[in-house]
Amino acid sequence: MAARNETDQMVKIDATGIYYKELNYQLRELADEGVPKVELHNVYGQRYIGTGLRKPLEIEIFGTPGNDLGVFMDGPKITVHGNAQDGSGNTMNDGEIIVHGHAGDTICLSARGGKVFVRDDVGYRAGIHMKEYQDKKPKLVIGGTAQDFVGEYMAGGILVLLGLNGRKEQRANFIGTGMHGGVIYLRGSVESYQLGREVGTAGLEETDWRILKELLDEFTEHFGGDAGKLLKHDFIKLFPLWLRPYGKIYAY
Repeated sequence: MAARNETDQMVKIDATGIYYKELNYQLRELADEGVPKVELHNVYGQRYIGTGLRKPLEIEIFGTPGNDLGVFMDGPKITVHGNAQDGSGNTMNDGEIIVHGHAGDTICLSARGGKVFVRDDVGYRAGIHMKEYQDKKPKLVIGGTAQDFVGEYMAGGILVLLGLNGRKEQRANFIGTGMHGGVIYLRGSVESYQLGREVGTAGLEETDWRILKELLDEFTEHFGGDAGKLLKHDFIKLFPLWLRPYGKIYAY
């Protein structure tokens, strides 16, 4: 049931027992009405929240949304006060997702634009096949660490791994496997055996530091902390060695 606050036009929805299709139908209706903000309370695994929304709607989620949060989203801002499951930001075109907790696997799968900030750790294949086109460049900032195959098949965009969960090294293996575009900024250390064969490493240049500062300013604005102190740590830049790492396999 939706409760409208006429003062600021914010709508609160108690999602208890609401099937995900009905919940998303309500969100689309409210977006079409021009409602600027919706709070979803008691969210327990409803999938596809924010799917295909193309209006400047702000959605605050209290609970745990299900898979594919913000899939095909083009503009809204989603804040999750809790954890998120798999596929958040899947094929997102624009907008922002902020997760005050952990996120599952395949976050930002094939994302084409927008920004995703995760305070804690994420699962497997984060940033897989992120891509960019002209001025569209997705950005994924992970406060903790990621599981294996982070940055797999990346074709564009920016991925940042901060490792702020007390570990001095990243734990993922096969980082950047098949990577052929974009860049990964990694705080701390990583062993060569953890990297995909398609990935090179380098120190950060002035342009890299500017990009990183902008993203860390936003990260600490969302979750607290001191961006300046974070920038004093060592970072490594991971980049693709080839534009078509598997060209000989799939083309003559």
